[in-house]
Amino acid sequence: MGLTCGIVGLPNVGKSTLFSAISSNKAEAANYPFCTIEPNVGIVTVPDERLDILAGFVKPNRILPTVIEFTDIAGLVKGASQGAGLGNKFLANIREVDAIIHVVRCFEDENIIHVEGRVNPVSDKEIIDMELQLKDLESIDKKIGKIERAAKAGDAKAKQELGALQLFKSTLEEGKSARTVQMDPDLRETSIGELCLLTDKPVIYVANVDENSLAEGGNQFVDQLKQNVAAENAEVIVVCAAIEAQIAEIEDMEERDMFLNEYGLQESGLSKLIKSSYSLLNLITYFTAGVQEVRAWTIQKGWKAPQAAGVIHTDFERGFIRAEVIKMADYQTYKSEAACKEAGKLGVEGKDYVVHDGDIMHFRFNV
Repeated sequence: MGLTCGIVGLPNVGKSTLFSAISSNKAEAANYPFCTIEPNVGIVTVPDERLDILAGFVKPNRILPTVIEFTDIAGLVKGASQGAGLGNKFLANIREVDAIIHVVRCFEDENIIHVEGRVNPVSDKEIIDMELQLKDLESIDKKIGKIERAAKAGDAKAKQELGALQLFKSTLEEGKSARTVQMDPDLRETSIGELCLLTDKPVIYVANVDENSLAEGGNQFVDQLKQNVAAENAEVIVVCAAIEAQIAEIEDMEERDMFLNEYGLQESGLSKLIKSSYSLLNLITYFTAGVQEVRAWTIQKGWKAPQAAGVIHTDFERGFIRAEVIKMADYQTYKSEAACKEAGKLGVEGKDYVVHDGDIMHFRFNV
C-alpha cells in the first residue's frame, strides 16, 4: 500500500531538519523561508520488533519491514490560501498525502529567525489551520453551487448531501477543521470524499524543542500546544529535531541506546512518530514467514483475508481459497510453523476472516 505522511509547518520550525533525520534523503536546511520548494520524499521503515522475533526462529535469507513515505512540504505562510509564498503549490502537495505531520516550533533561538517575528506555538498552528480551512471552504462552496439546484428541485439525495456540506461549511467558518465533524461514514464519503479536504486528513502535532526541554519532557510552549489541541483528540509528540538528526547518524545500536539514555529516552522521537503515523492511518501489520524471507505487510484495520492477500498479489485475492493463520504469541511459544501445527495452533480461515495485527499468514489460492 502506498502511504504518505506530509510534514508541514511555518518556515524555520525544524521541518527539514526533522525530515533529514527521519529519512536517508537529506533535505536542504537553511535559515530562510522557502528553501524547500519541491517536496522531498523519503521512504522510511516502520520499527517492529516482531520481525526480529520471527527472523530469530525462521533464519530467513532476508527481512523486509513495512514502510511509510514521508514528504517534506515547503513552509506555509499567512495568505497561502490566496497564493502567498507559492501557497497554491504547497497546498496541492498537502492534498496528495494521507496524513499530516504538523511541526510546531516550541523553542527560542535568536539565531534562527521566526517568520512571524516571535515564538508562539498556538498562533503558528492557527495560521496553518486557517490557511487550510480557507482552501477547504473554497472546495465546499464550489460543490454546494453544483448541487443546490438539484436539492431545491426536490432531489432527496442532493438534499441530504447539501445538508452535510452546509455542516462542513459552518464548521470551517467557525475556525474548526473538517475532521472535527461527526457524521455517518457513508454520508461523509458521499459529500466530501472526492474533495480530499485538507483539514479532514488525520494529524499528529510535533513539538520541536531545544535540548534542555527534551531532557525535561517539554516546556511552557509544549504545554500551550497540548492545551490548544486537546479538543481535537490529537497526539502531540515532543522531539528535538537537532538531536534526532544526531541520533540518525549513529549506526551502532549500543551507542545509540547510550545516547538516548543520556536524555532519559527509551526510544527516539522519530521512532515514536513513525509508529504513531502508522497507527494514525488505522493500519495494522500481518507477516509472512519462510526461509526465503520474513516480511511485514501493511493493510487497513478490519480487512478480511482476501483483501490482505491482494496486497501481496492481485491473483491471491482473485483466486483466494483459504488462509492458514498462526498467532504471534503461539509462534513465540512453539518456535516454528510445524510445531504450531502439531499443537493445533494453526488455524484455517475462509473469506470472512478479519485479519488481526500480528497474524502470521500463508494463503492458498487458485487462478
